[in-house]
Amino acid sequence: MNGITLPGLLVWYVVFLFSTTFHEFMHAFVAYRAGDTTAYEGGQVTLDPMPHLRRSPFGMIAWPLLSFLISGGGWMFGWASAPYDRHWADRNPTRYALMSASGPLANFLLVGVGMFAIHLLMGQGLLVLSSAPRLDSLAIAARDGSPAIDALAMALSVLVSLNVVLGVFNLLPVPPLDGFSVVEGLAPRSAAGFFQTVRYTPAYQFLGLAVAWYLGPAIIGPALGIAVGVLYAL
Repeated sequence: MNGITLPGLLVWYVVFLFSTTFHEFMHAFVAYRAGDTTAYEGGQVTLDPMPHLRRSPFGMIAWPLLSFLISGGGWMFGWASAPYDRHWADRNPTRYALMSASGPLANFLLVGVGMFAIHLLMGQGLLVLSSAPRLDSLAIAARDGSPAIDALAMALSVLVSLNVVLGVFNLLPVPPLDGFSVVEGLAPRSAAGFFQTVRYTPAYQFLGLAVAWYLGPAIIGPALGIAVGVLYAL
């Protein structure tokens, strides 16, 4: 456990809020550009977190804070959602798949941004890579005594690690995650009935989440290892 501190909570939550908002913004933006105005009309095509907080207060506020407390300050998790027109998705399955994939791809983009920023600040002599990396300390301040640099190092570390997890987890091909929607959009039209049954049956969604929760660590752990390896190899 890393310990629960107010600065740690603030850093984790700010990064979580930004990452989740960006994920949902990309869903909404791609849907809008692909012809579905549902999220646009609902105010979700924005990087302002407030519309997303109002739509998913438990997943964006309560559960992230609870998960941080349960993990002893070592982790934070939650969720949000952007509305879309199911009829539009049925008529445009390829566009629906692209919209579904855009959220996880946004997370991977943030991973790249975080890695780039870490190495940029390393070049300025402000950060160094940690000899004992954790989710919130892939990089650390090059010199002691600077709370601002410490917070920046932690924020960039969390930006990388959290978005690896969000991107990989959401791509798992089980309902109700984005990966299932990608598969649904790319599947033959003859399978549409099967996918709709699975998507709209709560029991299948609970089963899908249980499978994702069980299998997730076995997939996310290696993905984090690869990301850390890339960061340290750059």
